[in-house]
Amino acid sequence: MHNSFRVVIPARYGASRLPGKPLLDIGGKTLIARVWEQARASAAAEVVIATDDDRIITHARAIGADVALTAAHHQSGTERIAAVAAARGWPAESVVVNLQGDEPCMPPANIDQVAAALAADDDLQMATLATPITVAGELFDPHVVKVVTAADGTALYFSRAPIPWHRDEFLGERAHLPEHTHFWRHIGLYAYRAGFLQAFVGWPPSPLERAESLEQLRVLWHGARLQVARAQVTPGPGVDTADDVRAVLRWLQGSGG
Repeated sequence: MHNSFRVVIPARYGASRLPGKPLLDIGGKTLIARVWEQARASAAAEVVIATDDDRIITHARAIGADVALTAAHHQSGTERIAAVAAARGWPAESVVVNLQGDEPCMPPANIDQVAAALAADDDLQMATLATPITVAGELFDPHVVKVVTAADGTALYFSRAPIPWHRDEFLGERAHLPEHTHFWRHIGLYAYRAGFLQAFVGWPPSPLERAESLEQLRVLWHGARLQVARAQVTPGPGVDTADDVRAVLRWLQGSGG
């Protein structure tokens, strides 16, 4: 494949659980700086931080990042990315990776992998990654998004509920996972074609998306193909809470970051 994909990192200042989250200090660097460094270590031709906040703009410029000012009314990171792609005139067929601004432990290999998964098939509109679930607690945790796929690896459904539901095994105890059923945790890293991004943000949110609070269900609702590849490397933790910051620090110490 050609390595002409781009990475956009959506970064919103007003996160409900951790206000000012992108500018949080994590081991001497801000959260957004760490995410940007992971993206820069990938094979991306361009890396852009997309934000609606002047404080993030100023900081991004200070660390040497390419940054785009986007509107405050965007409801999601995908809308912010679509605005950047449109404003910069990226060709409809070009591959754009959404690296969320709270993922400082996303391996660069996974960024390359999700871009390659999309670029390999002209009939795909979108690609993402998943990793095996091996602990029952993860399967039953609504904060862990699960995915089931068809034989060709395209997504059938995403849910916060445990899927697939093992009818017989889960009638009894649920402390252990059935041995012969595969369960997959979705990793929130996406690749899209720039043209598909414009179609996606033009669709209204679907009932399934509203129920699960999972934006990717809009893609399936409208019949688009979303490829799910097994992640080459299991990512470290993302940052939603103060506890997550400590988990990231532990992960960075373990990985030498």
